[in-house]
Amino acid sequence: MMAKKSELWEWIKIIVIAALLAAAIRYFLFTPIIVDGESMMPTLEDRDRMIVNRLSYKVGEPKRFDIVVFHATEEKDYIKRVIGLPGDKIEYKDDTLYINGKKIDEPYLKEYKKELIGGTLTDPFTVEVPKGHVFVMGDNRRYSKDSRHIGPIPIDEILGKANIIYWPLEDFRFIH
Repeated sequence: MMAKKSELWEWIKIIVIAALLAAAIRYFLFTPIIVDGESMMPTLEDRDRMIVNRLSYKVGEPKRFDIVVFHATEEKDYIKRVIGLPGDKIEYKDDTLYINGKKIDEPYLKEYKKELIGGTLTDPFTVEVPKGHVFVMGDNRRYSKDSRHIGPIPIDEILGKANIIYWPLEDFRFIH
């Protein structure tokens, strides 16, 4: 009888430790998210399931073109692409991105630009990114609520970098 209690106690300890470890990994290192909406198409589809690397910006800074998840409101997180870094001057004219006066290629927009009939994908604007902030945009420029509408994002509001789609399984891939 004593051996069964001891074995049961060992199993309980193993289960509790495993649950605590899983919770710590999820809270501090990697968090699953579900893409909600079409603002990042064609790169990300509505309902794609992804892993957010929460550690990425605790040990480093966001890089241009990273896909990040951030707190947009108290109850909603957004997923967008970093376009501008602190201190950058971002300008769009003639559907072309200029950062600090230099023309920048955006290969992730080629599919949409090919399909474009009349008008531009990205309306013209100019903005300077304040220190401690990034400027983010969705890849589906005509249908994205991003820094053009909500302003630059404080870096400390970024939850992490999203770079793995794990569901649906046939779409499993690393994204850039």
